[in-house]
Amino acid sequence: MANLLLNLIGTVAQQARRRFIRQTQHTQDVQTQFLRSLLQLNSQTALGRDLGLPGIKTVEEFRAQVPISRYSDYEAYVQRAFEGEANVMTPDPVIYFSLTSGSTGRQKLLPITKRSRQAVSRANQIAMGVAAYTAQQRGRALDKMLFTNSAKPYGYSPQGIAYGPISVGDINLLGPIYQRVFAHPVTVLRVKDSLTRNYLAMLFALGDRHLGIVSATFPIYALTFCQYLDKHATELLEDLEAGTLADWLDLEPELRQQLLRQRRPNPERAKELRTIVAVNGGLYPKDAWPNLAFIVTARGGPSGFYFERFPEYFGDLPIFGGTYASAEATYGVHRDFGTDGVILSVNSGFYEFIPESEWEVEQPQTVLPHELQVGDRYRILVTTLSGLYRYDVGDVVEVEGFYNTAPIFTFRYRYGGMLSAVTEKTTEYHLLTTMKQLQQEFKLQLENFCVTLAKDLIPPHYLVNIELAAGQTLAEPEQFLRRFDAILAEVHVSYGTKRPDPVPYPRLRILAPGSYDRLRQQAIDRGVLESQIKFPHLTEDRDYLDGIVVEQEFRMDE
Repeated sequence: MANLLLNLIGTVAQQARRRFIRQTQHTQDVQTQFLRSLLQLNSQTALGRDLGLPGIKTVEEFRAQVPISRYSDYEAYVQRAFEGEANVMTPDPVIYFSLTSGSTGRQKLLPITKRSRQAVSRANQIAMGVAAYTAQQRGRALDKMLFTNSAKPYGYSPQGIAYGPISVGDINLLGPIYQRVFAHPVTVLRVKDSLTRNYLAMLFALGDRHLGIVSATFPIYALTFCQYLDKHATELLEDLEAGTLADWLDLEPELRQQLLRQRRPNPERAKELRTIVAVNGGLYPKDAWPNLAFIVTARGGPSGFYFERFPEYFGDLPIFGGTYASAEATYGVHRDFGTDGVILSVNSGFYEFIPESEWEVEQPQTVLPHELQVGDRYRILVTTLSGLYRYDVGDVVEVEGFYNTAPIFTFRYRYGGMLSAVTEKTTEYHLLTTMKQLQQEFKLQLENFCVTLAKDLIPPHYLVNIELAAGQTLAEPEQFLRRFDAILAEVHVSYGTKRPDPVPYPRLRILAPGSYDRLRQQAIDRGVLESQIKFPHLTEDRDYLDGIVVEQEFRMDE
């Protein structure tokens, strides 16, 4: 029955993929029609009237008359909608409020309607169609999915409308058919405690050796899940064998009983997995589920840093990016396994792009998707069914090419997320490129890293803060630091021309084991969902690592 259902979902998704491919042949027309429909829909809302939308008929008029916006332009309107006022940003009723994590800035609340949710669903279905088609081409069978994100809302508006991360809304707004794709009851995802939720999802999934897909919002949480799986292997296999639930799990009694009714002893599968643990010395996804077709998680930006460690846990399992999206909008759909570039999601929003030469201008001139130049970098603006107009997302993308008439682009970094001792403007992309080369040169795995600025000097030193992965040692830290300096100077010309004056020599700091676990727990204690935490790889917050133990510090000869 499960395979029948998955085959049906795959067939429908492939139809969506084929429709999307046809639309990419007419990107300009599809985009124009999307904007016209949106203006007609939203022109009589409170926000629409304030922006003068009723008098706008063309793309040119829209770009000339509606200013580029940021979240601060919408806060008052969102608050009115949150308090229950109708027809503020959209004429459609709000069904959910998405709350961003605030890990890259302050939190933002955004209204979700049935219509805007359908646009997201279309993009997800297209991505599912790409995955189904690609898996089929590679002889990989689709089967159920393991997913451990929380589905528990943070709270409710005065009108009783749930709010929380967009992923929470996505899960709860899924139809019952799609919820059956999970290898575990969807109620598992409504458990608040992160470890308990992960444990339960893994426990149910371990009972199915034919599991086909592992899904994680970000690669770092795929690695976290793998560490949970190995660390709790003994308890998981005991519960799998006996059909029980460990006493230490943080569960309300009623939910514990509900889940126990869905458990069955599975001694044969437990025996099989114990043999795997005995032979391999641990329990990893590549061994526990030999029929995995692919893993789906975010690609582009910082993801490549974490992918360096994937083979240890997933072998050569293909990595699929799904969609490139945020709480505000969906921007693109991945076209294959193993690629970072996405095809513009031409039917999910109206998109404009700010060329690099216009980034310092208050109201810059924009270009449309068909006008993009291969190899150039742009900031994305998006207009959405949720009532955002020419919204500056802050993401910097690089154009890779075109799929029919739709651009293919890769997320590089967040605009504004830059580090400067003086005026060099080092980006996350520069640091990720540098660290990737360093790990390869030194045959080293890092748990994570963050470059900060020293507090005691003007101009300040770069502080290269690294936590080594378990079992790793750095035999030549001074050489590692020298190579960091040299490689960064190669990949970032502005840094290279300012070294050693006025930018002083960098310093290397090796953080104590468990430092990033501590940072993760600090974020959770502040109320951030584990799946939403984004660790910056650079920050000008010189207090970011306060309280974290530095085991060793190394300097270059000056």
